[in-house]
This record gives sequence, C-alpha cells and structure tokens, in this order.
Amino acid sequence: MQENEKQSNCQFCSSAGQYCNEIDMGNGYCFWHDPNFDKTGMELADKLERYVAKGGITQGLQLKYANLSGINLVKKNSNTGYDFSHSNLYRANLSQSHLFSIKFNHACLIKANFTDANLHCANLEQANLLGIKLTNTKIDNIQIGKLVNQETLANTLDQQKEFYKAKDLYLQAEQIYRDLRKAAENQGILDLASQCMYKETTMRRKQLPHFSRERITSKLLDLFCGYGEKPVNIIIFSLLLILFSAFGYFLFGLTQGNDVIQFSSRNSLSENTKHFFTALYFSVTSFTTLGFEDVTPIGISRFITAVEAFIGSFSMALFVLVFVKKMTR
Repeated sequence: MQENEKQSNCQFCSSAGQYCNEIDMGNGYCFWHDPNFDKTGMELADKLERYVAKGGITQGLQLKYANLSGINLVKKNSNTGYDFSHSNLYRANLSQSHLFSIKFNHACLIKANFTDANLHCANLEQANLLGIKLTNTKIDNIQIGKLVNQETLANTLDQQKEFYKAKDLYLQAEQIYRDLRKAAENQGILDLASQCMYKETTMRRKQLPHFSRERITSKLLDLFCGYGEKPVNIIIFSLLLILFSAFGYFLFGLTQGNDVIQFSSRNSLSENTKHFFTALYFSVTSFTTLGFEDVTPIGISRFITAVEAFIGSFSMALFVLVFVKKMTR
C-alpha cells in the first residue's frame, strides 16, 4: 500500500531535497511540475495562489503560456519571497502581478509578459530574460547578478573556441541588457541603467573578431572610461599617468634654475626624495597644462612632457563629459 502511494506522488525534488506531494498525473509529475501538460491560456492565477498558500513546492513549476495575470505571490509578513527557481514561464502572462522579492533564479522567462507588474526586489540571477516584456514594470532593487544567463554560456563557449555559437549568445545578452536599460531609464533607476548600458556595450564588443582593431579599440575605451559609465576609471588612469611620468622625469632629469633634478646614487636619500617630489610636482603641472616654467624638462623628459600634456588635456575634457553625462541622465 505504501509503495503504491509513493508511486502516485509527483517525482519532482527541489534543490533542498523536498519531494512534491501532489498527485502524479501519469507522467511521473503533478499538474504543476509536468512539462508535457499544455497550460496554454489556462487562467491559473487563483489556483496557483491556493497551491502556494498551502505550502506547495514552487521550484521547477512548468507554466508555459499560462495566464497568471493579476496573481499575488507576495509572502506576507516576510522579507523573503517565494522561490520559483528553475521554473518555466515561457510566454506566460504575468501582467499586473504582485511578485515582491520573488526568486526566479535559473528560471525560463523568455518573452514572459510582466507589463504593469511589481518585481520590486526580485532575484533574477541566471534567469533567461530574452524578450521579457517590462512595460511599466516596477524593477527597483532587482538582482540580475554579474552575468546574465546567455553571457555565462557565451563565455564558456568562447573559451572552448565555439566562436559562432558564442557570438549568437552575446547578441542575445546584448538584447537583454538593452531591454533592462530601457526599463530602468523609464523609471529613473540610474544605477541599473548605467550597469546595463556598460554591459550592453561590452556584449557588442565581444561579438567582434578577436584581436581585431575595433575590438582592441573598444577594450581600451572600456579600460579608460568604462564606455562613459565609469568616470572613476579616468581618475585612476590620470593618477597612474602622473605617477609614471614623475618617475620618468626623476630618471631622465629636469632643471630648476641651475640645478639638475634627477636620481643619482651619489645623492643622499633625502636629496633623491626631494628630487622625486619636485618631479611629481612638475608631472602634475604638465598633466594639467598649467606650465609654471619654474622647472624645465631636458632630454627624453621633453618627450614625456609632450605626451603627458596631450593625454592630460584629453583626459580632463573626457572626465568632464562623462561626469556631466551621468549627472544629467
């Protein structure tokens, strides 16, 4: 008798090791976990709410094409939401739904309709978000992780030299980040919009041939200013340029009046230290193109000065542009 009862139960097991207690519909799974049961257009909002309320396992639900419009899946008196990880919601209708703090980790949300839904604090890490509809969707404080699902897969394929397949996944990832960026911009969620803008451009770069001029140029822009989304990169680059140029002046020499400012093993530690800080001072004035003329470059230091002044003027102009762009977005 116990063996028959065990066979009549759903075979689905959650990541926590819990088996579903719903009745097997004949394919080894219950109504909610059976991937072969066609739920197209079925209005399941009320039924799913009751299933969740009685403690049913919400991981791995098979809800392709289901109509869940207006569903309320907010866990009352709790800061954590229901766990719908690994669920399949392909083209499901979740418009006007309430999904506060819900977990969709590794879920399939391809072309799912979240129009006018509340996804506040939802966890979407490694979910497939291709074609997701986020019109007027509340997405503040959502978690998408460092990489979206397609980007993770593409990086693996890229390492395996499956470049054609990786390129297609990078294109999908670019589309996902673009959709998230547009939704974030419409709601004034600037941090998320900036993050997605950066990732969107990165995905576009990774579709270019390896070691091509366009890809190398794009990578340099990434390192220099994060495609205009990371002004702090310009500050770091500028400080490093000033420091390295100072070392160059310290090694190749400057003049201050009749004195030569340069490293020498015959100088004492205090003298070399003084000379280095003079070189650092000259590097700052060269970078900012102030040019006080109290210190003059000699020899190779002249070339370093010209390069530093050119890059410095460009860097400061770019920093102002990037900073203003972020502040006025």
